[in-house]
Amino acid sequence: MTGLIIAIVVIAILAIIVFAVAMPRARAKARERELVRRRDEVATAHRAHAEDREARAEYAEQQAARERAEAELHESRARLHERGLADDELDAERERLGAADTDRGDRFAREPAAEREHDAAIRDEERR
Repeated sequence: MTGLIIAIVVIAILAIIVFAVAMPRARAKARERELVRRRDEVATAHRAHAEDREARAEYAEQQAARERAEAELHESRARLHERGLADDELDAERERLGAADTDRGDRFAREPAAEREHDAAIRDEERR
């Protein structure tokens, strides 16, 4: 009977030692798994934001390219009219653009001053 009590005490001591060693390791592994999960979560969120911003930037670049192309088209038409190579289209162009004296005043009233100054600076540079 004393042998059985000694065996139970030894087994209990061994179990306590095993838990004392194994539990901190298990907790450390659990913390590491949680840390990896949180890192992945934050990295995924950053990637989603980056993709969203990249898509918006690409759209803005496309819009800017479209605006540049339209500006170049208007500039080339202006050169044709200045050289007298498109006189047959004067009335239609004037009507389409609303370039009558009263319309021009309205356009400038609606257009911000900064844009008008920028456009004027570009025209001055092109003349040089």
